[in-house]
Amino acid sequence: MKKKLLIWLVPVLVFAADRVTKVRAASLPPEGKVLIPGVLGLRYTENTGIAFSLLSGAPWLLGVLSLAIVVAGVIWLHNKPLRPSLRFGLMLMLGGAVGNMYDRFFTGFVPDMIEVLFTKFAVFNVADACLTIGCCVAMLALLAPKQPKAPATPETTAAQDASAAPDAGISPDPAAAPDRNQEDENG
Repeated sequence: MKKKLLIWLVPVLVFAADRVTKVRAASLPPEGKVLIPGVLGLRYTENTGIAFSLLSGAPWLLGVLSLAIVVAGVIWLHNKPLRPSLRFGLMLMLGGAVGNMYDRFFTGFVPDMIEVLFTKFAVFNVADACLTIGCCVAMLALLAPKQPKAPATPETTAAQDASAAPDAGISPDPAAAPDRNQEDENG
């Protein structure tokens, strides 16, 4: 139970980190700020679309779509037994989706501020990064081979046989088993 509650802390922390960085990014100088020369910088931009500014100009439509996906995701995740790595990836994605959805509803745009300087790439934010990282983690979890079940020990095998016997019509005590030939003659 404690682990189930603890994993829900992931999207809360992603959302909090996303909010803090977006609020602070609004005070960046217009020309931006270089963090690592030639590698990474900060530059404030406002995106009214989704990834790479697709569907710009429809923030309410994107907000409603995001809300539907988030609600469906939360319902699906709530009681679904998933591998911990898959659940972690999905929780990162949930936090990122909620972060960007919040902005679409309350500001009409999503602030972006992280800029990769060594190549031409879209400016993005913490929520976008968590969506991407979460997607990669989830894909790797889905592609990874399933963990083999623990090898059966004589004790677990005997316990499984005993619990399965009544369901299968097999009695562990041969004397207690019905004589099938006798049933055929009587019935």
